[in-house]
Amino acid sequence: MTIIYFIRHSVPDYADGIADGEHPLTDEGLKRADKLVEIFEDIKINEIFSSTYKRAMQTVEPIAKDKNLDIQEVYNFRERERGQRKINFDELIKRMWADFSWQPENGESLQQVQERNIHTLKQILTENKGQSLIIGTHGTALSTILNYYEPSFSVTEFMRIADVMPYVIRLDFDALEYLGKEEITEI
Repeated sequence: MTIIYFIRHSVPDYADGIADGEHPLTDEGLKRADKLVEIFEDIKINEIFSSTYKRAMQTVEPIAKDKNLDIQEVYNFRERERGQRKINFDELIKRMWADFSWQPENGESLQQVQERNIHTLKQILTENKGQSLIIGTHGTALSTILNYYEPSFSVTEFMRIADVMPYVIRLDFDALEYLGKEEITEI
């Protein structure tokens, strides 16, 4: 069995004027990331992967240091390209979840995010059979993965975890076959 612990990033500093991939964690976000070490203290981890975004990397760094593992940066696990920002967030999310193929101007659809995440996840599963892995990711990216394996995961579930930072969930696989999930914690 392959076990993947997805960790949605901790609390970011979304200050204006910073590129989306460069938003660091706040002081509170860093404290919460440090608490993840306790959660994974007795869990064997073979590899750690992460989105290339700073907030995702900073979230898994304390675990990587504790486990003496390098973080393998994976560009395809990045957050959705947002594009147009003039749309109200709640309206945007409802529209995107109602039509996975709809995309804002200069942005990505949820279908595009899901396709790149699932393609990359399947590669990692194929290359790491029987291992326990961590993947540092983002709310939208993770939600599209959860929706792929459990289509009942909808906008309601997305909104439930939208402000949970970090959010940790375990997914189990037999080769590429999805076996189930378990929410680990909400810090």
